Amino acid sequence: MAEGGARVKGNALLLGDGAEVRFMRTLRLPESGTHNLPPGLGEFPLRRVEDHPDTVPAEWLAKGGVMLPVYLREAMWLSFAGTAQPTALQVGVGKVCAVSGERWTGELGRDPQNYLVLPRQPWLDGINSGKGTVRQFVAVPLGLGATVEGQVTGEETTGGVQLQAFGLAAEALARWREAERARTAVPRWGPPAGGPLPSGPSVGYGAGPMMPAAAPAPAYGGPPGSAAEPRMRARAAEPRRSPAMGLGVGGAMRQEVYRDDRGLGEWAREPAARVFVHLVSPPEWRRITGEEPPPSPVDRAAYTKAGLPWFDCYDESGTDLAPSGALGQVEPVGEWLGEDGNPWIQPAPGQVKPLGKTPRPGRPVQDGDW
Repeated sequence: MAEGGARVKGNALLLGDGAEVRFMRTLRLPESGTHNLPPGLGEFPLRRVEDHPDTVPAEWLAKGGVMLPVYLREAMWLSFAGTAQPTALQVGVGKVCAVSGERWTGELGRDPQNYLVLPRQPWLDGINSGKGTVRQFVAVPLGLGATVEGQVTGEETTGGVQLQAFGLAAEALARWREAERARTAVPRWGPPAGGPLPSGPSVGYGAGPMMPAAAPAPAYGGPPGSAAEPRMRARAAEPRRSPAMGLGVGGAMRQEVYRDDRGLGEWAREPAARVFVHLVSPPEWRRITGEEPPPSPVDRAAYTKAGLPWFDCYDESGTDLAPSGALGQVEPVGEWLGEDGNPWIQPAPGQVKPLGKTPRPGRPVQDGDW
């Protein structure tokens, strides 16, 4: 593996020399219809598995990586706003590629494309299952058949999220750096046309004020009251096996997964970093870390009634990848767990905010065998 590796800085995963990934809490969409982009409601906290050797399951120590707490049926999206240089990022859900729908191989492929191009891709909210749309990532326990992994492969043995990042090959990286130097050599009174805005966790979907948390739900939970972010120790005596969780899908939203306009040979042959992200139920998070998990998720009807924003992203310069046939067949979690009865209120026209084209040291994370 190339130098760089995976590091944790706050709640961000730094992959290689230029990629940054944050896991964002959000409103869960209705499973029928196609919707605008939901808001960011704060970051999921990240902890390194190796920092809790006495309380995590032994198989987690073998896989290494990081963990985050998530409620049953809670939705999430991945923000790449802090990415500093071109990166090919593979995203697996239970070792099924979220872009191509094929089983995880760990190698970049173009037929079909099995990776995202950062920072061109500002975020990913779900699996590439429709033309110009994705189906939202939603957390569910393994063993019910509701995960993407279970529906695509017929097995539920892995769970979690897998990330692997490839930087540009040496010659392509040198060309990109030279182009960046030329592009940014402009008068101080303005950025170059089409140039990036400052990046970081504050860049992305729009913001809203603090939302009240719903009443705590038993076991895995129910509806995270936290500041709506721009879109961006009681230790058990013995470790035990934790209820495994993975990602299924929820409602559809308008979002493109962009085609790579570089040749495959421009990317490095070896990954700069890879990491396994374990999904932990709130009770297990409390037991493993001694920390309280975030509050249960915000109710979407209350959010919309409060007049807070939803988002619509339009980018005429990007080319959307064709949807994956395998991922297009994945059914939403409601088909497996039943409807939740959470009401849906259509946002008023003024609540939908247009988003233009998104401009543009940490502690090392131990890798393992997965």
